[in-house]
Amino acid sequence: MGIFDRLATLLKSNINDLISSAENPEKMLNQIIVDMRDQLVKAKQQVASAIADEKRLEDQVRQEAKLAQDWEQRAMLAVQQGRDDLARQALMRQSEHATHAQTLEATWQQHRLETEKLKASLRDLNDKIEEAKRKKNLLLARQRRAEAQKRIAETMSGLSEKSAFEAFARMEEKIEQNERQIKASAEIDEEFSGDRLLKDFKSLEITAGGAGADARLLALKQQMGMLPAPAAAEPKALGAGEVRPAPAPATTDEQLIAEIDKLGKG
Repeated sequence: MGIFDRLATLLKSNINDLISSAENPEKMLNQIIVDMRDQLVKAKQQVASAIADEKRLEDQVRQEAKLAQDWEQRAMLAVQQGRDDLARQALMRQSEHATHAQTLEATWQQHRLETEKLKASLRDLNDKIEEAKRKKNLLLARQRRAEAQKRIAETMSGLSEKSAFEAFARMEEKIEQNERQIKASAEIDEEFSGDRLLKDFKSLEITAGGAGADARLLALKQQMGMLPAPAAAEPKALGAGEVRPAPAPATTDEQLIAEIDKLGKG
């Protein structure tokens, strides 16, 4: 094989490979259907021409048969009139038209059979095109499914190295570690900043203030009649020589808060 033959083969192979890679199944199927329809239109035109020829031959057969019949009638008329010479010429003309009618009828019958074959072929072509149109949607669905499977396979093969999953896990662990560090820093700032004792007493003040509010809420409900009033304690009888101890002064919430403030300042 010469160098030019090898070069031509190489060019053909590259061109064929380029064409194959550039082919889009959906576009190709649509174009094939369009080409089929064009062929169907041309075939219909050819069949229509054949049918027209058949009709013309049929008309010619009928016309020749009619002329033969007319000349036969003329020959009969000439015989009745005693004109044998005219009758003989009329019969010769009748024979010519009858012969033409027989020849045209044979041609017409043969053409009619060929036309029926063309009609059958046209129906088969039309059925195949309709079947191709129905199959086109199925083929396109199969093509899309194949492309989806290919993309999924490529994605899975790309993830099979676990590099993406490992990187995702590292980022997740890094974020969780940052959250733990932020929480630990907040706890350290809260634990070792400011006066711890003062914070404890402020917490105690908040608790005491809440207890005082509860007591006032209870007294308000008793005042409004929503709760029964507390029963008064009966005084105990004093024995001989016993001295009732003086009640301890009641400590109000304000006094308790003032004492806590004094302790805090001390």
